[in-house]
Amino acid sequence: MQEMVLLRHGETEWSRDGRHTGRTDMPLTPHGEDQARALAPLVKAREFGLALVSPALRARRTADLAGLSGYETDPDMWEWDYGDYEGVTTPQIRRTRPGWYLWRDGVPGGESAEQVGARADRVIARARRAEGAVALVAHGHFLRVLTARWLGLPPADGRFFRLDTGTCSRLGFEHAEPVVLTWNAPVS
Repeated sequence: MQEMVLLRHGETEWSRDGRHTGRTDMPLTPHGEDQARALAPLVKAREFGLALVSPALRARRTADLAGLSGYETDPDMWEWDYGDYEGVTTPQIRRTRPGWYLWRDGVPGGESAEQVGARADRVIARARRAEGAVALVAHGHFLRVLTARWLGLPPADGRFFRLDTGTCSRLGFEHAEPVVLTWNAPVS
């Protein structure tokens, strides 16, 4: 593998409003569709030996509008399962859990950072076996955990990598060691 190109899906109503969106299958907003189309020049500029996309509608639609062809959906790339906090904003959660922070406190009825990290590790292992560049189209928290794991950090260290909708990031190597090449780069 030469590099991993990470594309975060375009905006949805819930991502725009700060609602935790794990397994709820939300469509892109018109702005989110524009964000996805804006990724097309980046996709056209590369040939991918492997392209993996989350099964979520918002990720598949982003891949399609960006012109990514021949991709496979990978269930390991679903967003963090937020359990009881699905569809709820951080300020709403903090009304009953003051100071709550996903990366530190987790979610009742959902996944732990370590469980998301195990899924990310499987995606990384699959990507490393690919020839050439790899494209991954997925979700903010999942891609942040994947980046932490790429760098050999604990899954909860994904908290250090803010990732906006409709952005491109690249992971690769320097002197055969994993590094971040580009992060959270807007294209529109």
